[in-house]
Amino acid sequence: MLFNKKPAFGGFFVFSKTSPWYNISMIFLPIFIFGLGLIIGSFLNVVILRLNTGWSIVSGRSKCDRCNKNLSWYELIPVFSFLGLRGKCKECKAPISFQNPVIELTTAIVFVVLYTKVFLSSGFGWFSLVSFLGSAILASLLIVILAYDFRHKIIPDKIVYPFIILALVSIFWKIIFITGFSFVPFLIAGPVFASPFFFIWLFSKGSAMGFGDVKLALGMGFVLGLSASLATFLLSFWIGAIAGLFLIALSRASLKTQVPFAPFMILAFFIVTTWGVTISSLFPIW
Repeated sequence: MLFNKKPAFGGFFVFSKTSPWYNISMIFLPIFIFGLGLIIGSFLNVVILRLNTGWSIVSGRSKCDRCNKNLSWYELIPVFSFLGLRGKCKECKAPISFQNPVIELTTAIVFVVLYTKVFLSSGFGWFSLVSFLGSAILASLLIVILAYDFRHKIIPDKIVYPFIILALVSIFWKIIFITGFSFVPFLIAGPVFASPFFFIWLFSKGSAMGFGDVKLALGMGFVLGLSASLATFLLSFWIGAIAGLFLIALSRASLKTQVPFAPFMILAFFIVTTWGVTISSLFPIW
């Protein structure tokens, strides 16, 4: 999961590459995956908004945050409803958060990337399907953490603990089904990646880094392995530094402003897993 080589027993295609159905599937499957990502992204918005509020994330009608009007089905179509309503509630004209289409589009794009990484490398079979579903869940949890930490400056345990557990499960999945998979670097990478964040949290007494970042780094390390974890560590601080300087230049922040760090970690994580960035690619002389 995030991402896999071919399984020990080989992948298989539902359709032969010479079959016309294969070409059709190559066209329509990415469209289907993109649409699925939009729908899941819409659900992730519900999770982000309702988590730890006492509201159920699986039941209850969606409402306008301002006037509490129950939203109709045509007001809940991912992205298109936002565009059709011009970013405003139909009833009270209150602005709709840009978070909604951003999360929906981000999830859709991430799902298509996962599709290309998993299915096109391992073939179309049950191994690829399970790998895709596991990777999609991992990515969805990270998207929720990113947005929730950005909004509330805290990483919810209800999301980060399932992420850690699924990250560990992904290691055992690879042990069973991927020939020659070396699991030790992945098991070690979790604590190694989390250690610097733990000491920053410890010595700053939580003022410079929250313990949620430590738990997030632990799960990321299990997914990434040693080299990719180090690359993610460096990239996250570089991205954070650039973002901080940008905010200071715009007078949106000062050196004393608390900025959530998880979004930078997660952005670096997606960069590393998508483009295969390693510490050696960042520093070719290593």
